[in-house]
Amino acid sequence: MAGTRIRSATAASTSSRPCSASAWNWEAALNARAKPTGNRKPQARPLRIGIARAIGQTFENWELLLIERLLSDRRFRLVSFLTGPAPHHTARPGLLARTVARIDNSLFARQPAYRARRFERARSSIVSIPLDETGENSDRHGLQLDLVLRHCEGALPETLTENLRFGIWSLSHVFTQSGPVNWEGMGDVAEGAPTSHLSLFIETARQPERRAIAEAEFNVKFSAARNNAFMKEKSVLLLVRELRRLAETRKLPKPLKAADSVQPAAPPGLLTTGRYAAALAKNVTQRALKSVRRASHQDTAVWTLYSGRGSIDDFDPSEATEIPPTDTAIKADPFLFHHQGKTYLFYENYGRGDTRAHIAVGEITRRGFEPIGIALGGDEHLSFPFVFKHGDEIFMMPETHQRKRIEIWRAVSFPLIWEPYSRALEGWSAADSTLFHHRGQWWLFTNLSEHHAFEDHCSALYAFQVDGPELNRLVSHRRNPVVIGSATARNGGRIFSRHRRLYRPAQYNAHGIYGYGLNIMEIEHLDMEDYRETCVRRILPDFKPGLSGCHHFDASGSRYILDARLNA
Repeated sequence: MAGTRIRSATAASTSSRPCSASAWNWEAALNARAKPTGNRKPQARPLRIGIARAIGQTFENWELLLIERLLSDRRFRLVSFLTGPAPHHTARPGLLARTVARIDNSLFARQPAYRARRFERARSSIVSIPLDETGENSDRHGLQLDLVLRHCEGALPETLTENLRFGIWSLSHVFTQSGPVNWEGMGDVAEGAPTSHLSLFIETARQPERRAIAEAEFNVKFSAARNNAFMKEKSVLLLVRELRRLAETRKLPKPLKAADSVQPAAPPGLLTTGRYAAALAKNVTQRALKSVRRASHQDTAVWTLYSGRGSIDDFDPSEATEIPPTDTAIKADPFLFHHQGKTYLFYENYGRGDTRAHIAVGEITRRGFEPIGIALGGDEHLSFPFVFKHGDEIFMMPETHQRKRIEIWRAVSFPLIWEPYSRALEGWSAADSTLFHHRGQWWLFTNLSEHHAFEDHCSALYAFQVDGPELNRLVSHRRNPVVIGSATARNGGRIFSRHRRLYRPAQYNAHGIYGYGLNIMEIEHLDMEDYRETCVRRILPDFKPGLSGCHHFDASGSRYILDARLNA
């Protein structure tokens, strides 16, 4: 509304282009303007890091993203590049696999070159040393490395590994590449796997066998080359988060027993390559047809709502009653709100052929559902109308990622008239944000997209301590992003406290489908030092006939509601 003052988070970044190099330094920008908490530990000596690469190996975008993060963080010091001859792969993909991979990459994995400005300025200070000189002669170079990041396959000198306090770290996609050809994801697409796995490995002098210390799952793309490029970009989040943990704790993480069996994919044989080529051709054809239908406004995702009695830990969606869509009112992202004896339903609303949605509201009565009107509209797409009460006031925090910020609105005349109240994270692409109060502290959970080529809100969950709906103070969680991977990261509704247990609905993005299923995650530990959650329920789109997805849950009192996608 005109003349309304909007509070803006004083700690928010002011970057206006999240796809630029500066986007990967959002935490530094945030913390630089945040007020000191008074309990920060003294800054330890930076981790001294080397990167092992093959001679003549071209820097890929994901490597440049990583190097920028290392150079922008005072917890790290990138000391040297350790170079050696290109490794001889004991198992290389055959001619057919190499040909298919090259075509796939040229068609579906092209992306603009990443401009690593810090690296350009600092490159001359990062020495390049042959691997055979990193052992007995390392003192001459003054390396004193704490760990090495392996960016190429092949054995490293024992004299190097013996002197590394924290060993050799590597990402699984490093071991599925031979020259310019990477076969990561070919088997997943060919076999119709629900997700692709990314692992972070460690090797030490005492335990030279490769062990997984962190992992993430990502929704499989239509193309292996695109899948691989996407996972490489997101792998930087996983690696940097674990390096930060190491820099602060100075303790190696324990191996993940569940991830020990996750090994890099072997090169595909003729059968797998043939099956992959057939799957790729089918996927490309389907995408082309879908693009034609979308251009003619014939391809609209149709969601429906199901409501029933129950709570987040015991509801049975098979017993729910449908609130069906119409051509002008397709409903998704439902939120319930009980006010003055009435149960209101806020939801994302759009019609067939629409390119953007608005926030609508209706009332659930004994006779069924009765629409009331538009609660919030605008020129940009709006969704996820998280409605909550604080004190005597009612607020809404819709998804406004196209505006590149988080916004909170206050009800002036509930439920149809709202005014801007506060905003935060200016310049950042944030989706499906939720605010909750837990043990005397306000928390903001949001899905930020830190990206260069692949804007994506399903891969990372970020947590912030905040001062409430005012959003004047944001403090980043020390383990951000606290969840990585599209199988569990994206919020699927508000946070619930029930029987002294904390639950987070989360999307299960798999089988190449956005919003394929719904997870109920139990938050087992939440403070500024750590975050842990586990999946206690998974709802798949098989509870009613004719469904292809379900990705959102909410409840109020004894009533719950969820959305589901109808088969095209």
